[in-house]
Amino acid sequence: MDHCAGLDVSVNETSVCIVDDSGRIIREVKVASEPGALLQVLKTGSYRFKRIGLEAGPLSQWLYSALAEASLPVICVETRHMRAVLKTQINKTDRNDARGIAQMMRAGLYRPVHVKTLRSQKLRMLLTHRKLLQSKAIAIENDLRGTLRNFGLKVGMVGTTKFEARIKELVENLPDLAALVEPLLVVRRVLREQLGILHRRLLVVVRDDEVCRRLMTIPGVGPVVALTYRATIDVPARFRNSRAVGAMLGLTPCKYQSGESDYTGGISKCGDEMMRVMLYEAAQILLTRTVKWPWLKAWAMTIAKRRGMKKAIVALARRLAVIMHRIWVDGTEFRWTRQETAAA
Repeated sequence: MDHCAGLDVSVNETSVCIVDDSGRIIREVKVASEPGALLQVLKTGSYRFKRIGLEAGPLSQWLYSALAEASLPVICVETRHMRAVLKTQINKTDRNDARGIAQMMRAGLYRPVHVKTLRSQKLRMLLTHRKLLQSKAIAIENDLRGTLRNFGLKVGMVGTTKFEARIKELVENLPDLAALVEPLLVVRRVLREQLGILHRRLLVVVRDDEVCRRLMTIPGVGPVVALTYRATIDVPARFRNSRAVGAMLGLTPCKYQSGESDYTGGISKCGDEMMRVMLYEAAQILLTRTVKWPWLKAWAMTIAKRRGMKKAIVALARRLAVIMHRIWVDGTEFRWTRQETAAA
Protein backbone atom coordinates (compact mmCIF):
# COMPACT_ATOMS: atom_id res chain seq x y z
CA MET A 1 0.00 0.00 0.00
CA ASP A 2 1.29 3.43 -0.94
CA HIS A 3 1.45 6.26 1.56
CA CYS A 4 1.61 10.05 1.38
CA ALA A 5 2.88 12.48 3.99
CA GLY A 6 2.40 16.15 4.73
CA LEU A 7 4.96 18.27 6.58
CA ASP A 8 3.92 21.57 8.14
CA VAL A 9 7.29 23.16 8.85
CA SER A 10 7.89 25.93 11.37
CA VAL A 11 11.16 27.24 12.76
CA ASN A 12 11.39 24.89 15.72
CA GLU A 13 8.95 22.03 15.12
CA THR A 14 7.37 20.21 12.18
CA SER A 15 3.99 18.52 12.24
CA VAL A 16 3.98 15.25 10.26
CA CYS A 17 0.89 13.48 8.99
CA ILE A 18 1.01 10.15 7.12
CA VAL A 19 -2.04 8.83 5.25
CA ASP A 20 -2.70 5.75 3.10
CA ASP A 21 -4.29 5.48 -0.35
CA SER A 22 -7.80 5.77 1.07
CA GLY A 23 -6.99 8.95 3.00
CA ARG A 24 -6.98 7.26 6.40
CA ILE A 25 -4.52 8.80 8.84
CA ILE A 26 -1.82 6.29 9.74
CA ARG A 27 0.36 8.41 12.00
CA GLU A 28 0.61 11.95 13.34
CA VAL A 29 3.63 13.27 15.18
CA LYS A 30 5.44 16.53 15.87
CA VAL A 31 9.24 16.52 15.68
CA ALA A 32 12.06 19.03 15.58
CA SER A 33 12.59 20.83 12.28
CA GLU A 34 15.80 18.94 11.61
CA PRO A 35 16.58 16.47 8.83
CA GLY A 36 17.61 13.77 11.30
CA ALA A 37 14.37 13.97 13.27
CA LEU A 38 12.27 13.83 10.11
CA LEU A 39 14.20 10.88 8.70
CA GLN A 40 13.62 8.93 11.92
CA VAL A 41 9.88 9.17 11.26
CA LEU A 42 9.86 8.76 7.48
CA LYS A 43 12.62 6.15 6.98
CA THR A 44 11.34 3.46 9.34
CA GLY A 45 10.66 0.96 6.55
CA SER A 46 6.99 0.69 7.50
CA TYR A 47 5.83 3.06 4.76
CA ARG A 48 6.09 3.08 0.99
CA PHE A 49 5.81 6.75 0.17
CA LYS A 50 4.33 7.94 -3.08
CA ARG A 51 4.67 11.65 -2.27
CA ILE A 52 5.89 13.75 0.65
CA GLY A 53 4.86 17.38 0.54
CA LEU A 54 6.16 20.46 2.31
CA GLU A 55 5.39 24.10 1.76
CA ALA A 56 7.97 26.42 0.23
CA GLY A 57 9.51 28.51 3.02
CA PRO A 58 12.74 29.53 4.75
CA LEU A 59 13.69 25.96 5.74
CA SER A 60 12.23 24.18 2.73
CA GLN A 61 15.41 24.14 0.62
CA TRP A 62 17.47 22.70 3.47
CA LEU A 63 14.94 20.03 4.41
CA TYR A 64 14.12 19.22 0.79
CA SER A 65 17.77 18.55 -0.03
CA ALA A 66 18.20 16.27 2.99
CA LEU A 67 15.06 14.25 2.26
CA ALA A 68 15.86 14.00 -1.45
CA GLU A 69 19.35 12.69 -0.65
CA ALA A 70 17.67 9.98 1.44
CA SER A 71 15.78 8.88 -1.72
CA LEU A 72 12.41 10.07 -0.46
CA PRO A 73 9.85 11.38 -3.02
CA VAL A 74 9.69 14.87 -1.53
CA ILE A 75 7.82 17.68 -3.30
CA CYS A 76 8.05 21.39 -2.49
CA VAL A 77 4.61 22.96 -2.99
CA GLU A 78 3.93 26.53 -4.16
CA THR A 79 2.90 28.66 -1.17
CA ARG A 80 -0.07 30.55 -2.63
CA HIS A 81 -1.58 27.39 -4.10
CA MET A 82 -1.28 25.56 -0.79
CA ARG A 83 -2.70 28.49 1.15
CA ALA A 84 -5.73 28.61 -1.16
CA VAL A 85 -6.47 24.94 -0.46
CA LEU A 86 -5.82 25.00 3.29
CA LYS A 87 -7.87 28.14 3.99
CA THR A 88 -11.05 26.09 3.47
CA GLN A 89 -10.40 24.51 6.87
CA ILE A 90 -12.39 25.95 9.75
CA ASN A 91 -9.65 25.56 12.36
CA LYS A 92 -6.12 26.68 11.48
CA THR A 93 -3.57 24.59 13.39
CA ASP A 94 -0.24 23.01 12.52
CA ARG A 95 -1.81 19.58 12.92
CA ASN A 96 -4.66 20.38 10.54
CA ASP A 97 -2.26 21.94 8.03
CA ALA A 98 -0.18 18.76 8.01
CA ARG A 99 -3.35 16.76 7.44
CA GLY A 100 -4.37 19.04 4.59
CA ILE A 101 -0.97 18.79 2.93
CA ALA A 102 -1.03 15.00 3.19
CA GLN A 103 -4.46 14.87 1.54
CA MET A 104 -3.26 17.22 -1.19
CA MET A 105 -0.37 14.87 -1.90
CA ARG A 106 -2.72 11.86 -1.99
CA ALA A 107 -5.17 13.54 -4.39
CA GLY A 108 -2.48 15.20 -6.53
CA LEU A 109 -3.85 18.69 -5.80
CA TYR A 110 -0.55 20.54 -5.65
CA ARG A 111 1.66 22.79 -7.72
CA PRO A 112 5.35 21.93 -7.32
CA VAL A 113 8.05 24.58 -7.28
CA HIS A 114 11.65 24.23 -8.35
CA VAL A 115 14.13 23.96 -5.50
CA LYS A 116 17.36 25.65 -6.54
CA THR A 117 20.68 23.89 -6.59
CA LEU A 118 23.24 24.64 -3.91
CA ARG A 119 25.32 26.78 -6.29
CA SER A 120 22.35 28.92 -7.24
CA GLN A 121 21.47 29.39 -3.58
CA LYS A 122 24.98 30.68 -2.91
CA LEU A 123 24.83 33.01 -5.92
CA ARG A 124 21.48 34.29 -4.72
CA MET A 125 22.98 34.95 -1.31
CA LEU A 126 25.78 36.97 -2.89
CA LEU A 127 23.27 39.03 -4.87
CA THR A 128 20.93 39.70 -1.94
CA HIS A 129 23.77 40.70 0.39
CA ARG A 130 25.17 43.05 -2.23
CA LYS A 131 21.75 44.58 -2.75
CA LEU A 132 21.26 44.99 1.01
CA LEU A 133 24.53 46.85 1.51
CA GLN A 134 23.83 49.04 -1.51
CA SER A 135 20.34 49.97 -0.30
CA LYS A 136 21.59 50.84 3.20
CA ALA A 137 24.38 53.03 1.82
CA ILE A 138 21.93 54.85 -0.44
CA ALA A 139 19.52 55.29 2.47
CA ILE A 140 22.25 56.95 4.56
CA GLU A 141 23.20 59.24 1.69
CA ASN A 142 19.58 60.28 1.15
CA ASP A 143 19.11 60.90 4.86
CA LEU A 144 22.19 63.14 4.98
CA ARG A 145 20.96 65.07 1.96
CA GLY A 146 17.54 65.57 3.52
CA THR A 147 18.63 66.55 7.01
CA LEU A 148 21.32 68.98 5.83
CA ARG A 149 18.84 70.62 3.49
CA ASN A 150 16.89 71.74 6.55
CA PHE A 151 19.84 73.98 7.41
CA GLY A 152 20.20 75.31 3.90
CA LEU A 153 23.12 73.01 3.10
CA LYS A 154 22.63 71.55 -0.37
CA VAL A 155 24.77 68.58 -1.37
CA GLY A 156 23.89 68.85 -5.07
CA MET A 157 25.02 66.53 -7.83
CA VAL A 158 28.03 64.65 -6.52
CA GLY A 159 29.38 61.18 -7.25
CA THR A 160 29.79 58.33 -4.81
CA THR A 161 33.53 58.84 -4.35
CA LYS A 162 33.25 62.58 -3.61
CA PHE A 163 30.11 62.39 -1.45
CA GLU A 164 31.90 62.25 1.91
CA ALA A 165 34.25 65.10 1.01
CA ARG A 166 31.28 67.23 -0.03
CA ILE A 167 29.47 66.60 3.27
CA LYS A 168 32.55 67.52 5.29
CA GLU A 169 32.96 70.66 3.21
CA LEU A 170 29.39 71.75 4.00
CA VAL A 171 29.68 71.23 7.78
CA GLU A 172 33.27 72.43 8.06
CA ASN A 173 32.30 75.61 9.92
CA LEU A 174 29.47 73.98 11.89
CA PRO A 175 31.10 71.76 14.54
CA ASP A 176 27.78 70.76 16.13
CA LEU A 177 26.45 69.42 12.82
CA ALA A 178 29.80 67.83 11.99
CA ALA A 179 29.60 65.80 15.20
CA LEU A 180 26.16 64.53 14.20
CA VAL A 181 26.97 63.54 10.62
CA GLU A 182 30.33 61.92 11.36
CA PRO A 183 28.85 58.58 12.66
CA LEU A 184 26.74 58.25 9.52
CA LEU A 185 29.74 58.96 7.32
CA VAL A 186 31.72 56.26 9.11
CA VAL A 187 28.93 53.71 8.65
CA ARG A 188 28.52 54.70 5.01
CA ARG A 189 32.25 54.33 4.42
CA VAL A 190 32.25 50.80 5.84
CA LEU A 191 29.16 49.86 3.83
CA ARG A 192 30.72 51.12 0.61
CA GLU A 193 33.96 49.24 1.32
CA GLN A 194 32.18 45.95 1.96
CA LEU A 195 29.91 46.55 -1.02
CA GLY A 196 33.01 46.88 -3.17
CA ILE A 197 34.31 43.55 -1.86
CA LEU A 198 31.06 41.77 -2.74
CA HIS A 199 30.88 43.45 -6.14
CA ARG A 200 34.40 42.36 -7.00
CA ARG A 201 33.49 38.85 -5.93
CA LEU A 202 30.47 39.03 -8.23
CA LEU A 203 32.64 40.11 -11.16
CA VAL A 204 35.00 37.19 -10.57
CA VAL A 205 32.09 34.74 -10.62
CA VAL A 206 30.69 36.25 -13.82
CA ARG A 207 34.09 36.26 -15.54
CA ASP A 208 34.52 32.53 -14.87
CA ASP A 209 30.97 31.60 -15.92
CA GLU A 210 30.47 30.88 -19.63
CA VAL A 211 26.68 31.31 -19.47
CA CYS A 212 26.95 34.79 -17.91
CA ARG A 213 29.49 35.87 -20.51
CA ARG A 214 27.15 34.86 -23.33
CA LEU A 215 24.19 36.58 -21.70
CA MET A 216 26.21 39.78 -21.47
CA THR A 217 26.46 39.92 -25.28
CA ILE A 218 22.91 41.31 -25.14
CA PRO A 219 22.99 45.14 -25.02
CA GLY A 220 21.80 46.42 -21.65
CA VAL A 221 22.66 43.19 -19.82
CA GLY A 222 25.56 43.65 -17.42
CA PRO A 223 27.22 41.37 -14.85
CA VAL A 224 24.55 41.86 -12.15
CA VAL A 225 21.65 41.17 -14.51
CA ALA A 226 23.38 38.14 -16.03
CA LEU A 227 24.24 36.58 -12.67
CA THR A 228 20.76 37.27 -11.29
CA TYR A 229 19.26 35.50 -14.29
CA ARG A 230 21.71 32.62 -13.87
CA ALA A 231 20.75 32.16 -10.22
CA THR A 232 17.01 32.59 -10.79
CA ILE A 233 16.56 30.20 -13.73
CA ASP A 234 19.08 27.71 -12.31
CA VAL A 235 18.12 24.79 -14.59
CA PRO A 236 16.92 25.98 -18.03
CA ALA A 237 15.67 22.53 -19.01
CA ARG A 238 12.80 22.79 -16.51
CA PHE A 239 10.97 25.09 -18.96
CA ARG A 240 9.11 23.48 -21.87
CA ASN A 241 9.92 26.46 -24.07
CA SER A 242 11.60 29.83 -23.72
CA ARG A 243 8.32 31.76 -23.70
CA ALA A 244 7.37 30.10 -20.42
CA VAL A 245 10.13 32.09 -18.68
CA GLY A 246 8.21 35.35 -19.10
CA ALA A 247 5.15 33.89 -17.37
CA MET A 248 7.25 32.44 -14.55
CA LEU A 249 8.75 35.86 -13.85
CA GLY A 250 5.33 37.52 -13.73
CA LEU A 251 5.80 39.48 -16.96
CA THR A 252 2.70 38.24 -18.79
CA PRO A 253 -0.81 39.79 -18.50
CA CYS A 254 -3.46 38.39 -16.19
CA LYS A 255 -6.59 36.97 -17.82
CA TYR A 256 -10.11 37.06 -16.36
CA GLN A 257 -13.01 35.39 -18.14
CA SER A 258 -16.36 34.48 -16.59
CA GLY A 259 -19.63 34.44 -18.49
CA GLU A 260 -19.91 37.68 -20.42
CA SER A 261 -16.87 39.16 -18.68
CA ASP A 262 -13.62 38.78 -20.54
CA TYR A 263 -10.71 41.16 -20.10
CA THR A 264 -6.95 41.20 -19.89
CA GLY A 265 -5.31 42.97 -16.97
CA GLY A 266 -1.78 44.06 -16.14
CA ILE A 267 1.16 41.75 -15.68
CA SER A 268 0.80 39.19 -12.90
CA LYS A 269 4.01 40.08 -10.98
CA CYS A 270 3.88 36.59 -9.50
CA GLY A 271 7.50 35.64 -10.05
CA ASP A 272 10.87 36.64 -8.65
CA GLU A 273 10.78 40.38 -7.91
CA MET A 274 14.55 40.88 -7.95
CA MET A 275 14.84 39.30 -11.40
CA ARG A 276 11.91 41.34 -12.67
CA VAL A 277 13.52 44.59 -11.49
CA MET A 278 16.82 43.61 -13.11
CA LEU A 279 15.06 42.99 -16.42
CA TYR A 280 13.33 46.38 -16.16
CA GLU A 281 16.70 48.06 -15.68
CA ALA A 282 18.26 46.17 -18.59
CA ALA A 283 15.33 47.11 -20.83
CA GLN A 284 15.53 50.76 -19.85
CA ILE A 285 19.28 50.89 -20.48
CA LEU A 286 18.78 49.25 -23.88
CA LEU A 287 16.13 51.79 -24.85
CA THR A 288 17.75 54.96 -23.51
CA ARG A 289 21.52 54.45 -23.41
CA THR A 290 22.44 52.04 -26.18
CA VAL A 291 23.87 54.03 -29.09
CA LYS A 292 23.94 51.20 -31.63
CA TRP A 293 20.45 50.12 -32.63
CA PRO A 294 19.97 46.34 -32.56
CA TRP A 295 16.75 44.87 -33.96
CA LEU A 296 15.50 44.42 -30.39
CA LYS A 297 15.64 48.16 -29.67
CA ALA A 298 13.86 48.96 -32.94
CA TRP A 299 11.13 46.49 -32.05
CA ALA A 300 10.65 48.04 -28.59
CA MET A 301 10.62 51.60 -29.94
CA THR A 302 7.69 50.75 -32.23
CA ILE A 303 5.78 49.65 -29.14
CA ALA A 304 6.78 52.84 -27.33
CA LYS A 305 5.35 54.97 -30.14
CA ARG A 306 2.01 53.14 -29.97
CA ARG A 307 1.60 52.37 -26.26
CA GLY A 308 4.11 54.51 -24.38
CA MET A 309 7.56 53.98 -22.90
CA LYS A 310 6.41 52.15 -19.74
CA LYS A 311 4.62 49.42 -21.66
CA ALA A 312 7.54 49.18 -24.04
CA ILE A 313 9.93 48.58 -21.13
CA VAL A 314 7.73 45.81 -19.75
CA ALA A 315 7.39 44.18 -23.17
CA LEU A 316 11.13 44.43 -23.74
CA ALA A 317 11.87 42.98 -20.30
CA ARG A 318 9.67 39.99 -21.11
CA ARG A 319 11.37 39.48 -24.45
CA LEU A 320 14.80 39.81 -22.88
CA ALA A 321 13.92 36.98 -20.48
CA VAL A 322 12.93 34.78 -23.42
CA ILE A 323 16.02 35.62 -25.48
CA MET A 324 18.35 35.04 -22.54
CA HIS A 325 16.87 31.58 -22.01
CA ARG A 326 17.27 30.77 -25.71
CA ILE A 327 20.90 31.92 -25.66
CA TRP A 328 21.54 29.78 -22.59
CA VAL A 329 19.96 26.66 -24.09
CA ASP A 330 21.42 27.01 -27.59
CA GLY A 331 24.90 28.06 -26.46
CA THR A 332 24.85 31.06 -28.81
CA GLU A 333 25.38 34.80 -28.52
CA PHE A 334 23.08 37.74 -29.21
CA ARG A 335 22.51 38.53 -32.88
CA TRP A 336 22.30 42.25 -33.62
CA THR A 337 20.38 42.08 -36.90
CA ARG A 338 17.33 40.25 -38.17
CA GLN A 339 19.40 38.80 -40.99
CA GLU A 340 21.73 37.10 -38.51
CA THR A 341 18.74 35.72 -36.61
CA ALA A 342 17.09 34.40 -39.78
CA ALA A 343 20.34 32.83 -40.96
CA ALA A 344 20.68 30.95 -37.69
